[in-house]
Amino acid sequence: MTNCRIFVFFFQTMVDLIEKLQDEARQGEAIAPKFGDTRSYARKFYIESYGCQMNFADSEIIASILQESGYGATRNAEEADLVFLNTCSIREKAEQTVRKRLTEFKSLKKSNPGMLIGMLGCMAERLKTTLLEEEKLVDMVVGPDAYRTLPVLINQADGGQKGVNVLLSREETYADISPVRLNSNGVTAFVSIMRGCNNMCAFCVVPFTRGRERSRDAFSIVAECRDLWDKGYKEVTLLGQNVDSYYWHHPETGIQVTFANLLEMVANVHPDLRVRFSTSHPKDITDEVLHVMAKHENICKYIHLPVQSGSTRILQLMNRTYTREWYLAKVKRIMEVMPGCGISSDIITGFCTETDQDHKDTLDLMAESGYDFSYMFKYSERPGTLAAKRYEDDVPEEVKRRRLEEIVSLQNRLSLESNKRDLGKTFKVLIEGESKRSSQDWMGRTSHSKVVVFPKENKSLKPGDYVMVKVNDCTQGTLLGQII
Repeated sequence: MTNCRIFVFFFQTMVDLIEKLQDEARQGEAIAPKFGDTRSYARKFYIESYGCQMNFADSEIIASILQESGYGATRNAEEADLVFLNTCSIREKAEQTVRKRLTEFKSLKKSNPGMLIGMLGCMAERLKTTLLEEEKLVDMVVGPDAYRTLPVLINQADGGQKGVNVLLSREETYADISPVRLNSNGVTAFVSIMRGCNNMCAFCVVPFTRGRERSRDAFSIVAECRDLWDKGYKEVTLLGQNVDSYYWHHPETGIQVTFANLLEMVANVHPDLRVRFSTSHPKDITDEVLHVMAKHENICKYIHLPVQSGSTRILQLMNRTYTREWYLAKVKRIMEVMPGCGISSDIITGFCTETDQDHKDTLDLMAESGYDFSYMFKYSERPGTLAAKRYEDDVPEEVKRRRLEEIVSLQNRLSLESNKRDLGKTFKVLIEGESKRSSQDWMGRTSHSKVVVFPKENKSLKPGDYVMVKVNDCTQGTLLGQII
């Protein structure tokens, strides 16, 4: 699995709370109407998105397709004619959450018989028969490569037929569609640069739900980033299941663009446009990418580098194609090229046959890598994956839980130590908005992707402004500072 993460979680409480935050992150977040859109619409749609950043970016594409077809957005499911859940299939608990919401919407439909309910995204292919025929929870099932057909499928569902299209594509990138920025703060935006994945990690459903890897036209990506800058956005995050394997060539001129080339092209849109990216597969991130990052001040010095396990034996079973030693050498190389670069990771505990020694290897690798933060999970077997076909899910649940607690505890300590090292330092911070805890404070992030909270001392400042902030204190998850 790559790119199945949305928020920075600093784990402070019980594992049950951790799982709820990670599995159900941002659930129930509906789209907002397109900014400046004053058109009136005969029918309204409502979307809830679950899972990774790619799903939220897809919802922006879906909203654009629907608005161009005459449907208006609403934040209120009760007044919607079309209700969509853009789903995640990476873990069983995520699917359970979606099922629960579909049941709630089915009840809501009783008071609005004309309402249509659709399931979009990664659960569509795997559960289409069950949800359409056995449980009768949805009217439409649409896969990640079939969003252009939504208007046709809606018409079919209006006529009493089930609207179904879960075909995967080798070409679809939605490059020509301008996304509707959903719930936007007007400062940061996601830009999808590729779709699908060619890595066959044993635990992951992405190659089966999103198809083979294909890269988007580089010039369309740069044009989208330039348009965002012109509209006042100050930061873009380039998204892909494995951005480092991005490769596009112009069919007529033969121009070839690697991820390092693309990164530099986007950085050159404007020196004040911050550039982030997610996610990197350790086997594919190159020295060329690292040197481009080091060269441009506006490319954030932060890399999400999922390890999944610190045991070479488990990594081989996971089909991650690298060893423990190779991964640690990559972390060392990143720090050689960009001293102080922020690094985070994904970690799965309790994978098939994992022993106490394998678990200890993971803890040791975490400590040696010194992650600023991590996304941590118990292994959840997913039907159809290589692991489900080849291995027995033989690690007892109570052992998975205990090991996850130990991993979380270690990461809590590493996160606090990382933040303490920033005490007394001054960082360039992009103001993203008000702090969630106090309207008297601003919230922003450093280039290293650390959250900073600081008082609103200058009333002329606004979201999208850069400020220099000195860090005076910290918590496990947040730097606390003051503008200088």
